[in-house]
Amino acid sequence: MATTVLHKADTRGHADHGWLNAYHSFSFASWYNPDRIQFGTLRVLNDDTVAAGMGFGTHPHDNMEIITIPLEGDLAHKDNMGNHATIKTGDVQVMSAGTGIQHSEFNPNADQRTKLFQIWVFPKVRNVEPRYQQITLDTTEQKNNFAQILSPNPDDAGVWIHQDAWFHLADFSAGFAKTYELKKEGNGLYVFVISGTMTVDGQELETRDGLGLTDFKTLDFKATTDAKFLLMEIPMKQ
Repeated sequence: MATTVLHKADTRGHADHGWLNAYHSFSFASWYNPDRIQFGTLRVLNDDTVAAGMGFGTHPHDNMEIITIPLEGDLAHKDNMGNHATIKTGDVQVMSAGTGIQHSEFNPNADQRTKLFQIWVFPKVRNVEPRYQQITLDTTEQKNNFAQILSPNPDDAGVWIHQDAWFHLADFSAGFAKTYELKKEGNGLYVFVISGTMTVDGQELETRDGLGLTDFKTLDFKATTDAKFLLMEIPMKQ
């Protein structure tokens, strides 16, 4: 059996700013939990809802790999590298902040909210040249499959980051089961349920639950209802 840490949905940090309704799986901004600083090199997993026409003003980052996954609506991005882009549901965006970037993000729609995950992963090398990448996923590949959306390799499926990490999105039908094989020895896996219910290594999970697992080579996944989820395999040591 793998070693596990369970983060139930209702134990997350929560901040409702009106324009932004945010849930934090790990300590972030004014929410601090000494037992929930990070999971390995996974530092931030924010589950954000941005009101119509609102967003994050220009702000800096450095030495962090920042992944944004829209779940509903659109997010307009602008940065000091000259990138102006809108990421839509079904896209994935990554920024390697490296030596430092400034960027802003806002919901460009006046009549629709935007829901997204923002994820921060510590890089394996510091002070790299900042970079930006976004792609549109083929969501049909996620049906009853672990569809890779991120890796360390620019030539692999999905976006890439400066870390030995692999992310997958999956959309399982009720009753479907599949085994995940660890990509790199010593890595851990953080599973986050987007919707539905499922079991991982026998542990029952519900919508917006998170589960960190270490000390395994393979893990058994089974959807108890239709279930969508995100898998983040990451190094446990910085």
